Amino acid sequence: MQLTLDSLDLADNPDLGGEQMEWVDEFDWDPVAQEQDRSLTGALIVQEGIKLYGRPITLSSNGGAWFTLAKVRALQAMASVRGAVHLLTLPTGAQHYVTWNRVAGAVVQASALHRTVAPDDDWLYQLTLRLITVAPPSAPELDPEP
Repeated sequence: MQLTLDSLDLADNPDLGGEQMEWVDEFDWDPVAQEQDRSLTGALIVQEGIKLYGRPITLSSNGGAWFTLAKVRALQAMASVRGAVHLLTLPTGAQHYVTWNRVAGAVVQASALHRTVAPDDDWLYQLTLRLITVAPPSAPELDPEP
């Protein structure tokens, strides 16, 4: 099984169970947006529409997946790029274009399994990633030949 964010393989070490990241808010999403208002007569006006993007994808170790400090740092580097859009591939094969959900808290939250003052790149961490679905990036425009 795979779990990738662009080319970064989060499940590259089967012993660490990276593919076991849990999508903790998978069923908190309602694909229908609704607004309710009152007319001047007091009647209820309900408007609904389909949400195109904006679904939160919060992936969490929850005790079942561990990541090296090197992987945590690679994710932090990806998260430091403003406006970046990434392709997330889940172990189910589902793919989503995502960006970092910065309004939901720390986008890369890591806590060491065991405390140490000077961890090396192989030190293990539990991880939470906060992402949100967005539109796929536009295809680059080709310059017409002169």
